Amino acid sequence: MKNKIYNTLTVSIILLVGLLSCDNDEVFKAEQYKNVFALISETDNIYSKYYDLRESESIGYLSASCGGTNPTTEDINILLVEDPTLIDLYNKTNYDVEYNKYANQLPKSKYDIDSYQLKIPAGKIKASLPIRIRPEGLSPDSTYYIPLRIDSHDNYEANPDKSYVLFEVRIKNYFAKAEGATYNLKGKEDGRNIFGTKIIHPLTGSKVRIMAGTEAYIANTEVHEQYALILDVDEEGKVHITPYGKIQVSQVDGDSDYPNTFDVTFDGYKHYKTFLLRYDYTINNKTYQMKEELRLQFNPKNKEEL
Repeated sequence: MKNKIYNTLTVSIILLVGLLSCDNDEVFKAEQYKNVFALISETDNIYSKYYDLRESESIGYLSASCGGTNPTTEDINILLVEDPTLIDLYNKTNYDVEYNKYANQLPKSKYDIDSYQLKIPAGKIKASLPIRIRPEGLSPDSTYYIPLRIDSHDNYEANPDKSYVLFEVRIKNYFAKAEGATYNLKGKEDGRNIFGTKIIHPLTGSKVRIMAGTEAYIANTEVHEQYALILDVDEEGKVHITPYGKIQVSQVDGDSDYPNTFDVTFDGYKHYKTFLLRYDYTINNKTYQMKEELRLQFNPKNKEEL
């Protein structure tokens, strides 16, 4: 009798487990075949792209992508909206009271979005929204976002974790990108040999910022005002040196070894972006005579470095 009851109980448990397994399989299949779309971004929902200061306007693209085992059978019409609170939340989460690190919303004068409608056609997996960017006047010392989120859609599901994007606009020119390019330095200060590195930041299509002499680079606008220089490179490669802020600087021309020029040099193996600079600058009533060679190795076949 006990064996009969035991056998009956065992069969019941097996049948119950089987039914639960079938239910789980159905749930798994439903999830597997579900079509879900998302706005494409990277860490912290940021999508970052560089815009060349040599171009008055260029186009970037915000994209949406749809996943799922089966192709969609209906269009997905998505309406986006700008939401500045996304930047506020990002700043509070990442920097709290370090206000000097806060990101900024890209000024309205610097971009155009002709339509906030984005459509992923039936059977397709991706669609893109063009954004026209005008980077002139943006600072390498600031972070700029266009905050966009999904306001509504008509079909399928939106991934809630990827329903918004901080579209980051970063600047560059031929000499450097927004975060700065590290050039190797060798030369002379008051006749003394010097070696090291120097960080160069883009300002316009033809202008960059460097620290004077051997002054240390610090990510601080007050320091830049006191110790930074502007190098303006004309179409012939001649460099014109002026103050970035309050510093006193005098360009010295006529030195054949340091003729205040920019050029691409080749040593038989590698290519280098090369500045040869000669100037005097004064800080705290002391004048320094500078002769500098700044070199950055690059690959002329890499479009990202041009």
